[in-house]
Amino acid sequence: MNTKVIVTGGAGYVGSHACKALAAAGYTPVSFDNLSNGHDWAAKWGPLVVGDVLDPAALDAVIAAHKPAAVMHFAALIEVGESVKRPEDFYRTNVTGTLNLLEAMSRAGVRDIVFSSTCAVHGDVGDALITETSPIAPISPYAKTKAVVEGMLADFAAAHGLNATALRYFNASGADPDGELGEAHDPESHLIPIACQAALGQRAGMFIYGDDYATPDGTCVRDYIHVSDLATAHVKALDRLLAGQAGLEAFCLGGGVGTSVRQVLDSVKRVSGADFDVQIQPRRPGDAPMLVANVGKAQSVLNWTPERSDLDVIVETAWNWHKSQAKA
Repeated sequence: MNTKVIVTGGAGYVGSHACKALAAAGYTPVSFDNLSNGHDWAAKWGPLVVGDVLDPAALDAVIAAHKPAAVMHFAALIEVGESVKRPEDFYRTNVTGTLNLLEAMSRAGVRDIVFSSTCAVHGDVGDALITETSPIAPISPYAKTKAVVEGMLADFAAAHGLNATALRYFNASGADPDGELGEAHDPESHLIPIACQAALGQRAGMFIYGDDYATPDGTCVRDYIHVSDLATAHVKALDRLLAGQAGLEAFCLGGGVGTSVRQVLDSVKRVSGADFDVQIQPRRPGDAPMLVANVGKAQSVLNWTPERSDLDVIVETAWNWHKSQAKA
């Protein structure tokens, strides 16, 4: 069996955790990353090829050199707020970059891909749990690019026999329980690592963007899923593709529990034993009040259940990672 899997964005946060899970499952991950947001030290479980999805020749070369059984596609711009300011960058990287990848796969006869999508393709569904059949109604340019790519995958499946799985993440969070990997964005835009930095004294404090939402405590409610649980789901999705799944399938991946911004900050303070200043700011454009998953399809079809996605477990692994990096 061919065990090689090209992982675009494999030196990034979720991609590197997926590479570790792939290696543990007997695959050989080949990370393809331009290192704009990833880190060479995170590519520990297979080769690192420095390249960009906006470079078709580089994609052809890495596929020709490694002849993969499949592709996992993480490479993307992800900051919702930045997508509102710079939509052109997000369409270029997320849409054109994926088109380049799909065309390179088609030229080489590689037919299986696991795609890193987002629950944000569903937009604002009120207080309903999000399922795979919830309406597609993205409200940020970032989410719109992911919805466009899902449409591309469906069209390539119909026209070219592509087999694809779109994994719609909720809030990826936490860090490798073994301490080998963690979240290291610069600048950091995610709530839990920002709160950990505040608890370490690396920031003067932090902001809550909006406390007047129609939620129990007025702050946005999100579904936090441990990054290692996400990585496990990627391996299960790949196994299913290579076993013969045809066409496009989508799965919602979350912990299945709604947690408010205030609850997250309370957890970070509790786990770290540190207090820090929190100030209220106006709402950010593009933020839905509540996004929580119904993970029933992933549980039944992929035989996957989140095992590390209790809030304090997530926060403890993130805190341990950031604390270790502060000492390094």
